[in-house]
Amino acid sequence: MQDKPKIFGTDGVRGVANVYPMTVEMAMGIGQGMASLLKGPAYRRKIVIGKDTRLSGYMLENALAAGICSMGVDVLLVGPLPTPAIAFITRNMRADAGIVISASHNPYEDNGIKIFGRDGYKLPEQQERAIEHYVHSLQQHRNDAPRPTADDVGKAFRIDDAIGRYIVFLKNSFPAAHTLDGLTIAVDCANGAGYKVAPMVLSELGAELVIIGAEPNGVNINDGVGSLYPEQVQAAVRQGRADLGLALDGDGDRLIMVDEDGEIVDGDQIMAICADYMIARGRLREATVVSTVMSNLGLELCLRERGIKMLRTDVGDRYVVEAMRSGGYNLGGEQSGHLVFLDYNTTGDGVLSALQVLGVMVKTGRPLSELKTIMTRMPQVLVNLRVKEKKPIDQVAGLRRAMEAAEERLGQRGRILVRYSGTEPKLRIMVEAESQRLTEEVAQELKQAARQEL
Repeated sequence: MQDKPKIFGTDGVRGVANVYPMTVEMAMGIGQGMASLLKGPAYRRKIVIGKDTRLSGYMLENALAAGICSMGVDVLLVGPLPTPAIAFITRNMRADAGIVISASHNPYEDNGIKIFGRDGYKLPEQQERAIEHYVHSLQQHRNDAPRPTADDVGKAFRIDDAIGRYIVFLKNSFPAAHTLDGLTIAVDCANGAGYKVAPMVLSELGAELVIIGAEPNGVNINDGVGSLYPEQVQAAVRQGRADLGLALDGDGDRLIMVDEDGEIVDGDQIMAICADYMIARGRLREATVVSTVMSNLGLELCLRERGIKMLRTDVGDRYVVEAMRSGGYNLGGEQSGHLVFLDYNTTGDGVLSALQVLGVMVKTGRPLSELKTIMTRMPQVLVNLRVKEKKPIDQVAGLRRAMEAAEERLGQRGRILVRYSGTEPKLRIMVEAESQRLTEEVAQELKQAARQEL
């Protein structure tokens, strides 16, 4: 099993649709493998399947459903809904698992498969490896285990009220005594999975809307819109058509905001705003925020000044959530806008995150531009160096000496991060410091030391 290629990455399976591993055959095998893991009494087990708005979602949805039904497990089809909605619906409908067909912020020709357990959390790696083992056995024609026949074969049902359930859930996360009356919000849905949900939630809470990226056609998801391209939302605010802006990504689990001046408010700043509000009201568990190694040092300094600890993890929401669960924390996320409020949902949720910030705004009466000043972003420089081989960094003497000298020079008001790319033969060097000049100097010194050694 060890020599078989990995199918699952850090965020499920992903690739170009109809090209290995994102093929119909693979989707069917993953569906069968997931269904084969389900244990328990002989009641009709069920798996929720949702998707974003990509053209390839149709074929992958049908392949997954066929694989699951062939194992005697029922399928609940909910259609296009954000990834966090599937995590919620899986729990809400007491399903045994939930599957999302999406490649998040990738272009439309890509697609992916993410799986949640019955608790709404992403599958543990051990279970992903078990599904991989099942798929490999199918590919090698070694899986001849008996399968259900006659009326033991699974059925597929279309669930029409899933979007309504999710909208009610989202609205319940907003302060009950308040509305969004008087606010005009520009909302960019990335022509993705949130194109219905986000406008409906915000308008039902009283906001007037300028809607962008809510006309999906199967091929325009993330195409110049969404959290990677917030320029249209910024323009709407700067032209006076909106008071603030929200931009989601293709599967609706990330959020980038725009204040009333048209300036970007990213995931780090959103965590700072919410952490400060929560700690003051005794709602921030263990006085801790979980983020990744990529979060700006300014966030760490902001939190430290307020007596809040910051725990850093590797890049990826999976690692953020794992650390939150193990430590009993309830706020975490990434600079990219993937924010996790474990009091409400088990994964990043763009609309829910927006509602938390909007709740702070209406309760405090402070605009977003004022709230974001809680955090001062530190200058940051990123440089890459192509390497011949990825020697363990702690064994590269010259680079280690340069890193130690840099850390001493920067002190507690600066930070370095040196790591290899997970997908390319590159060394990535990140430096943060109080001045842009110092940041650039240290980054070049580290790059020169690495070049001599690697």
